[in-house]
Amino acid sequence: MDNERFRFIEHNISTPLPIDTPLDYVFHMASRASPFEFEHYPIQILKANTMGVLVALGIAKKHHARFVYTSTSEVYGNPDIVPTPETYHGNVNPIGPRGCYDEAKRCGEAYVIAFRRQHHLNTRIARIFNTYGPRIRTDGIYGRVIPRFIDQALTGKTLTVFGDGSQTRSFTYVTDQIEGLLRLAALDAAEGQVINIGNVNEITVLELAKKVIALTGSHSSLSFHPLPEDDPLRRRPDVTRAKKILGWQPKASLDTGLARTIEWIRSVS
Repeated sequence: MDNERFRFIEHNISTPLPIDTPLDYVFHMASRASPFEFEHYPIQILKANTMGVLVALGIAKKHHARFVYTSTSEVYGNPDIVPTPETYHGNVNPIGPRGCYDEAKRCGEAYVIAFRRQHHLNTRIARIFNTYGPRIRTDGIYGRVIPRFIDQALTGKTLTVFGDGSQTRSFTYVTDQIEGLLRLAALDAAEGQVINIGNVNEITVLELAKKVIALTGSHSSLSFHPLPEDDPLRRRPDVTRAKKILGWQPKASLDTGLARTIEWIRSVS
């Protein structure tokens, strides 16, 4: 915040934002992303990833800046192909409870490609898989699965598992994610590309819950709840394209990342 070259503007990205300072890069990363927010904020989520993308693309066009859009593995829906490559077109329910996020991100991608085709804008799209690490939000039901499990374990509460816990996810530590995004933005070879940025190590939610209990030294038990509608059964990226074009692959193991995240959550609790 003390850096003279840094400027923070709090703004609703779905409304116009005049920026006169010359820019080299524009990143669109503004969206609610917790599945439990989809029910309460569907319109805001839709606007952030459609109208908000148009606003951000307009800024990039004005400044002839490179544009990076952070899309999501959710565009694949419940995939028939795992590991899932960027060429997979998705298995998504547009009118389901996740549709506000899934379809908004898919629409955002279409806007990005349209600006590239019509205005020759230099664009890149990252399809991000589950990301975690220090400073991730832990606020109750809106917290993602890792911070929710950690918070429950540290406070001796029951860990809430949806379904039977056999659904899988692949978790990327935050520093790996940041490196992938910066490489995507900086490398000329990534122009016009859509690239998965995620960890290839797949784990069931039940295994994750038990791992968090072990790493925290907790005596918490598990409780099982109905699986949310349209909840994907598997999540695992094919990162061949990221390795080839970005020279990137994740480095942090899940145990290392969880230990760092647990330490941080302990320090702020």
